[in-house]
Amino acid sequence: MTTAIGIHDLSLATTHYVLEHAALAEAQGTDGAKYRSGIGQEAMSIPALDEDIVTLAASAAAPILARHGRAEPSTVLLATESGVDQSKSAGLYLHSLLDLPRCTRMVELKQACYAATAALQFAVGLVARDPAQQILVIATDIARYDLDTPAEATQGAGAVAFLVAADPAIAALDPVSGLYSDDVNDFWRPNYRGTPIVDGKLSVHAYLTATEHAFAHYRSGGGRDLDRFAAFCYHQPFTEMAYKAHRHLLESQGEVATREALAEKLAPTTHYNRVIGNSYTASLYLALASVLDHGGDLTGKPVAMLSYGSGAVAEFFSAVPVPGYRRQLRTTDNRQTIDARKPVGYHRYRELYHAYSALGKGGDRTLPVETGAPFRLAAIDGHQRIYEAR
Repeated sequence: MTTAIGIHDLSLATTHYVLEHAALAEAQGTDGAKYRSGIGQEAMSIPALDEDIVTLAASAAAPILARHGRAEPSTVLLATESGVDQSKSAGLYLHSLLDLPRCTRMVELKQACYAATAALQFAVGLVARDPAQQILVIATDIARYDLDTPAEATQGAGAVAFLVAADPAIAALDPVSGLYSDDVNDFWRPNYRGTPIVDGKLSVHAYLTATEHAFAHYRSGGGRDLDRFAAFCYHQPFTEMAYKAHRHLLESQGEVATREALAEKLAPTTHYNRVIGNSYTASLYLALASVLDHGGDLTGKPVAMLSYGSGAVAEFFSAVPVPGYRRQLRTTDNRQTIDARKPVGYHRYRELYHAYSALGKGGDRTLPVETGAPFRLAAIDGHQRIYEAR
């Protein structure tokens, strides 16, 4: 009998601050419904000046290591498109922060918002080779766009850490995946830019095309039909995108896509992304955390996963929650993490935006203590990022 491999534990983290979309709309002199209904967003996480993808990753991973032990993960795979260095893996900064053993493999992966799924599949392969191994995957990102652009309202930040193991305690991964790749310039960020270049209409079209083709490939490999899934987790740059993608997928298969039918399969997956905003690589796994926390008893019921990264790569796969999975969840902790954020006004948000942008231009500085998280970026000294645990 083949041993199941999947997600054994899962934890999330987000930033110190939050900007409500109602405050953003008021400052911009626009109707709040533009964000609430148009893109399906209520708020977005905003990093303090002493927070970055490393501190978010550490905060997400620490509860997993506390539960399972620091010696357990043989490999740490960190997925991000908000890298802090062009050469050194951001995961290596976690080594001392999290007191990891020297005999640990640390790697960073990049392909827009898809990279965490690549990390997940790499982890599955390592566990299949040696079922005694446990692999820690961390998706961590801060989505930043130019101010006063349509994309500004789709910013956000968050991290999700999950442990991949044999005989998983939360969800087993099905072996079939559907893949799709194409060279599309819908969203990209050259090395000389701090924010991405976005073609919004092309990006939506590329996402929908990738969804349809990834599912077709999944079905050709023996994957389940659409009516077999209890819920559908999509990458959510904004939560309304999940509705667009699922409507397109249903209609491509000759199905009728009413708003009620869409909400039944999608609404439980949107609770966290709706108030955190876009978290790039972490977004799909925030959707998974959301449906596990809010979707009722899903034991033995397949959950579809559609991972999309601009440029573009997509993968359609599925996970099945296992008996007893609800005892392993961190539902209360997840809600407390999100509720603990401090509201930030529009003017302070813009101050933080410009100060954060200045960090990427070089120069030594000591950063003020702002975040209430257990890990912070303390300084940049001699081109080195100095972190501290508290």
